[in-house]
Amino acid sequence: MTDQAAAPSAAIDEPTAPASGGSWLAASRVGTIVAGLPAALTDGAVLVFALWTLLYHAALPLGLAPSWTFRVWLAASLALLLLIALTRWRHRRVGAPDTAGGAPDTAGSAPDATGAGPASDADPAAGRTGRAAVVRRSLAVLVLVFGTVAAITAGLSGTPAGADLSWWVPASAGIVAATGLVLLTRRTWRTWRDTAATRPPAPTAWQSAYALLVAGGAAAASLFLARNTPDDIYYVGRSVWVAERDNVPLNDFLFSENVLPAMASQPPIASIEVLAGALARFLGISAASATWYLLLPLLAVLAVLALWRLVQRWAPRRPVLAFTVAIAFLALVCGPDAALGNFHLPRLYQGKGMFVSAVVPLMWLYLTRWFDDRSRQGLLLIAALSITATGLTTTAAIVLPLLVGGAALMMLLVGRWKSALAVGAAALTYPIGAVVISQLVLGSANEAAADVNFYDAAHTYRRTFEIGIVGVIGGLALWCGPLLARRRSPALLAAGGTVTLSVLLVPGVLEWLSALTGISVVLWRVSWLFALPALIGLLCTVWLPTRLPAVRALAGVVLAAVMVGSFAGYAVPMWDERSGVLVHDRPTWKIRTKQLAIARFVVGLDRPDGLVLAPESIMRAIPLLTTEARVVLPRDFFLIEYDINSQFSQDRLLLTRFANGGPAAQRPSAEEVGAALERLDVGTICVYSQNRYARQTGEGFGYTTFARRKADPPVHPNAVTCLRRG
Repeated sequence: MTDQAAAPSAAIDEPTAPASGGSWLAASRVGTIVAGLPAALTDGAVLVFALWTLLYHAALPLGLAPSWTFRVWLAASLALLLLIALTRWRHRRVGAPDTAGGAPDTAGSAPDATGAGPASDADPAAGRTGRAAVVRRSLAVLVLVFGTVAAITAGLSGTPAGADLSWWVPASAGIVAATGLVLLTRRTWRTWRDTAATRPPAPTAWQSAYALLVAGGAAAASLFLARNTPDDIYYVGRSVWVAERDNVPLNDFLFSENVLPAMASQPPIASIEVLAGALARFLGISAASATWYLLLPLLAVLAVLALWRLVQRWAPRRPVLAFTVAIAFLALVCGPDAALGNFHLPRLYQGKGMFVSAVVPLMWLYLTRWFDDRSRQGLLLIAALSITATGLTTTAAIVLPLLVGGAALMMLLVGRWKSALAVGAAALTYPIGAVVISQLVLGSANEAAADVNFYDAAHTYRRTFEIGIVGVIGGLALWCGPLLARRRSPALLAAGGTVTLSVLLVPGVLEWLSALTGISVVLWRVSWLFALPALIGLLCTVWLPTRLPAVRALAGVVLAAVMVGSFAGYAVPMWDERSGVLVHDRPTWKIRTKQLAIARFVVGLDRPDGLVLAPESIMRAIPLLTTEARVVLPRDFFLIEYDINSQFSQDRLLLTRFANGGPAAQRPSAEEVGAALERLDVGTICVYSQNRYARQTGEGFGYTTFARRKADPPVHPNAVTCLRRG
């Protein structure tokens, strides 16, 4: 893709059809369909899932069965999609512009926000010298200098070389760079009055085909990558409950049979787990299979296409190359912590993963498109996306106000206060309203978990942007990336994201938000408001002042290669075991093979009434298979909701240590074990056969051996012995 716009004759000359007119027309139609497919798939998915969330929330107070809601949703979705298709067909018939996928784009490659690059004929300042041009260049230099300082110091702050570096250094430099960005993009936006001249060309068929191919590859890879996370016990476990019981658990479903009070930190707002459970029940398959074999590949396609659409809209040139770098960043920068790659393929089926991977880039895309066109369809998509976000995760109520607030701030600064108000109302009413209503009905969230983990500004940056050379690249994307975004709306709104996150990264701001809201444990997710992969991709779209297009293209390729090489050399890829991911040779559940086999063995036993006690990893796997086997401790983190120091919690922790085995010094006494077994009404004990202390202690309290899972040789660690209450 060159940096020059297409020749004028190409836009006005009537194309001459080849001799085989029918074949040419068919190929043209296929190309048009392929080019528009990413937009059709993502916009359609947003509308359909928003409809599901609305129906789910409407059915919740009525106690309607999810299976009934699911059937209504299927019929309503089909009607909605047919209505959209009919509307677009009628628009084409009458020659009206089709705004559902964005206004038609006719411009070529636009320059970046600094003013450098090829000038359009519509540029009122083209060739103008004087004070305004000097101010723009000065601001651009200011942003580049302070942004680079902020990026380097932030990236080194977590390394031995920057161990003594105060976080005030990158934070202060970042604020200066962000302020310069705001002033520069505001001035540029006011200078460039012709919106059409700064819009990207519509994606071509081959570009969309490439994005679809990458999306298909991601979908296939999602089936073979397995990352078992402790959070699955809630998300997939909730789907299992819905699939087996055909009701939504409004109370606790992990420690009790929907009897104990529900975890206040997990209100029943999210709808995606219920959708997975209802789908499984509709198809007659397990909820885990529906989640990992059907839903996850579909989500992978949508997440990749969402990123492609934002990059294509924001990139001033070379969008395919920028998109490739963005995908490489997600694939190569993972590790065991909270990098964005860890919330992509390994965890898309968790609503928060889909939120940061798909909703965030789509929200920036929709805001950009609506700010250019201000069409009703654009505002409708923003509202639908906010409902979709609410159905994915309660994190939406934290991140969306910051994201939309940054965009609305820039709208206000250019005098579009009505646009800012409209966007705020459309994007924030539903997610904030859903959380407020749920808290009024179910009570305030438990703040006990807030003090478990809190990440200040420096740690928040490192968890998302990484450290070292990768952290430096992420910082350049944060503080300098908007300079490279397409002029006018993309650059303006990207600057809004930069200034918002820069303020949040100032020491003390997150602490203040923690004291104000009591949500310390998830405040590090505020960094999700910034579409980091897209801005990292834009770094390879830099424009060089040369008349040789080949040199400019080569510079972009070299930059892309350097960044991808840095990701590969200095980060942990998604498929590495250090990322907690195992690669299998066939589609698999996201549970380690050993734990899954033992859990299935335990579930298949003819057990007596009462709880099941097993090693910790096995008890985390059993609720992903069925709700019929209630375990002693699904996950210790959730005990915070029920007072970690209570007898309820301490008995479970003690028995888990007993079942896990370990050094004699760490074993609870037989008397403590016996009392806890009686208080919790444990009916079955399954331990590794090597854990003689557990077997002998259980037998001492009247439990008898009734099943063994043998292994070859018999002393293999996978051998399990199960005892039942006599």
